[in-house]
Amino acid sequence: MARCNSNDTLLRAFSMAKSDPLNGKLVVLMGGTGFLGNYVAQALLERGARLRVAGRHPEKAMNLKPLANLGQIQFVRCDVLKEASVAAVVEGADAVVNLVGSFDGNLMELMGEASGRIARLAKETGAQAFVQISAIGADGGSETEYAQAKALGEQLVKDHFPKATILRPSIVFGKDDNFINMFAGLIQALPILPVFAPESKLQLVYVDDVAEAAVVALSDPAKHGGKTYELGGPEQLTMMEINERIAAAQQRSRTFLPMPDAISGIFAALPLTPMDSDQWTLLKKGSVVSKGAAGFSKLGIEPKPLSLYLDRWMTPYRKHGRFTIPSKG
Repeated sequence: MARCNSNDTLLRAFSMAKSDPLNGKLVVLMGGTGFLGNYVAQALLERGARLRVAGRHPEKAMNLKPLANLGQIQFVRCDVLKEASVAAVVEGADAVVNLVGSFDGNLMELMGEASGRIARLAKETGAQAFVQISAIGADGGSETEYAQAKALGEQLVKDHFPKATILRPSIVFGKDDNFINMFAGLIQALPILPVFAPESKLQLVYVDDVAEAAVVALSDPAKHGGKTYELGGPEQLTMMEINERIAAAQQRSRTFLPMPDAISGIFAALPLTPMDSDQWTLLKKGSVVSKGAAGFSKLGIEPKPLSLYLDRWMTPYRKHGRFTIPSKG
């Protein structure tokens, strides 16, 4: 049998992209300059879609430019709080993905009202598919503004674009995330660390899997439109277990102190801390897929566990990098 060379691989990839239902379609990524948006963009580019990446600071996504063919991607500045700005961005789009999210500012406006605005204008200008990135725990009755805003966004999107697909991921992890890397830095630097909400269970989900879910939903809106999917990885880990796994991957011996909720809540309320009160409250509640909720299996995706990547990602955090010999310090 003849050996496949790189040209064969490129030809197969090109052929697959040409036959993909998203090939040549214009997809707008609202808030596409962030962590998850970067991966959604890459997944869409591989399928031959044309991209319009929109955000307050579109220059943050310029790293995607070398991955695109000539004319396949454009970067536009957009203020989701202004109707004219959103209308200009979604004009002519075949599909829209709303990735806008934040823990700062007026969350009800930014993730609630603005989501409805984007969905309405996308529908009015002819988009055939819409994906709303929400979050596990979105709840209008929550004590956190973040969860309330996510719930409002879901409702307004469904009101204006009934065939939209709602994706609710758990905490998303990846090589360049702000979650695993935050704890990794602390574990690298400190011999003794407090652990907040040590028994809270999280179903961490790999960023590539969430990106793939968005692409699958866009590829077949007739099948996935109007549905909500909760996206969690194959493992449920407590915060204590996550810290312990990170330390083990760094080949470091660390002492972890489980912190009472009262102390953790006071810490989160202080300025310049790694998490705010909303983030602490959400962490304490945990983030796992609801019993009976549709998830990755309905999208034909097998999610990947943190353990598949953690050892490799933690190499730079080890005392001597890849040359580190396991020890107690």
